[in-house]
Amino acid sequence: DSVFLEELTWLEVRDAMRAGKTTVIIATGGIEQNGPYLALGKHNYILRATTEAIARKLGNALVAPIVPFVPEGIIDPPTGHMRFPGTISVTEETFKQLLTDISTSMKTHGFKHIILIGDSGGNQAGMKAVAADLSSTWARSKSTIHFIPEYYDNPKENVWLETQGVRQVDEGIHDDFATTSQMMTVDPNTVRMTQRMAKKKFSINGVSLAPANKTIKMGKKLVEFRAAETVRAIQKALGE
Repeated sequence: DSVFLEELTWLEVRDAMRAGKTTVIIATGGIEQNGPYLALGKHNYILRATTEAIARKLGNALVAPIVPFVPEGIIDPPTGHMRFPGTISVTEETFKQLLTDISTSMKTHGFKHIILIGDSGGNQAGMKAVAADLSSTWARSKSTIHFIPEYYDNPKENVWLETQGVRQVDEGIHDDFATTSQMMTVDPNTVRMTQRMAKKKFSINGVSLAPANKTIKMGKKLVEFRAAETVRAIQKALGE
């Protein structure tokens, strides 16, 4: 019952498509520093939760392997996140070509609707450009491609969190409650929960993360909120 292509056999993908799952989600994350507590794969962990929720809400979608390699700054001399050990960056040209090849692969297999979403601000322009280029190239084909910017809307997420009673004071470490709570729904170890609890640092931006089950519950609600917003945007883009 998995929606993730990499977990399916080719026969299962074929049968899923024949049964109507002809939309595929291509999501981009990153490998970057995220303050002292969060694993470098922050965006990829979050996407593991959000893409599954989106696909299941759509009902006719599968999820391509999450793309972890995105522009994170100049490689040499390093800028941006590349100044921190472990970060992996690619050029904008490489990023766009990778997305083009992945998207075209999905088109070749017969997916009718290819959906691009990105969990990081630096990914948005490249995804938008690829969608525009391929839309033109594929104008006479049976496949369409759509970039969905509504997926990545931090201001809207923060407003929603405030309605849930979560009010933050930015500590300036590239981390926040939304990020941490969503990561915890996948694996609490990715936010170094045990170590932080031992050192009485289990909070972020002035908001306590204890008890963990409460934060995970809020993270799941946020994942569902983002998925619902994204599904609405996808359906609008597809004219449904």
